[in-house]
Amino acid sequence: MTRNNFPAQVTWRSPKDLKTLVENRTTYTLDNCELNIFETHQEAADVNLVFGDLVLTTMLKGKKVMHLFDKPGFDYLPGESVIVPPNELMKIDFPEAQWNNPTQCIALSISKEMIENTFNMLNERFSDKVLTQEWGLDLSYFHLINTQDLSEIINRFIKIGVKERSKEKDLIASLALKELLIRLSQTQARDMLEKTYKELASGNRLAHVVAFIKSNIREQLTLEDLASKACMSKAHFVRTFKQELGQTPMEYVLNERLKLARNLLQMGGLQIQEVAIMSGFNNISYFIRVFKKEFGRTPKSYQDLPKGF
Repeated sequence: MTRNNFPAQVTWRSPKDLKTLVENRTTYTLDNCELNIFETHQEAADVNLVFGDLVLTTMLKGKKVMHLFDKPGFDYLPGESVIVPPNELMKIDFPEAQWNNPTQCIALSISKEMIENTFNMLNERFSDKVLTQEWGLDLSYFHLINTQDLSEIINRFIKIGVKERSKEKDLIASLALKELLIRLSQTQARDMLEKTYKELASGNRLAHVVAFIKSNIREQLTLEDLASKACMSKAHFVRTFKQELGQTPMEYVLNERLKLARNLLQMGGLQIQEVAIMSGFNNISYFIRVFKKEFGRTPKSYQDLPKGF
């Protein structure tokens, strides 16, 4: 699957600085967190890793197979993140790692105090949540595809950890860490909503709106229509949607249309203009422009890719 939200890669360690070819670790210690960069240059299996704090891992390059919670392993690829609770054993395979095709990922361990303080502050200041009862992390949704906002703050945090040299470094990192936790919570909320909106639609206003969008994605949807479905004023609806899911309602509609267009292109047999109309786009030039911005290719170029790319 093509994704345009890959985290930036970190400069590789010099070969003379590598202590091991499997999960070579570089650590940057900051207040309330520790940033670890791992590089692996050869195939390996059953590599164990444990952290004492909750850890956010993000793939930068290559492929791992991750085993967590005594469940079957799953492919772990760039553009994805995994949240791992404290003291949870990660068993990791590196089926494709080679000297000329290494893997690289980060593991950001975050102190319990920072997590609690951030979400306590959010629950005090923004307590009128609709989708869930309160701010926080739900470890039921631990394997995530990065949103653009999440990917951007991860990239910024890596830059702070690796390159920032000012005396304010820890303060800058602390502020970025709070934003990262917010973006992570919003990304989880979107993932949860995608998986449960049908069950929640009858009793939750945001889930009801999402179900309506998905059922009417080819129609012309207005902000007024969606706010009405949520039984909210337009301003309140936009603020609530953005706060809980990290994007505006119309950004969500656009992303849904682009996902549908991508799926139709993968099926083949359709003209680009047909795909645009079937996905709710009335302007073909606009469709081509936003599709290329999201996926890095024009619709025609994407349609010509080999299956499974």
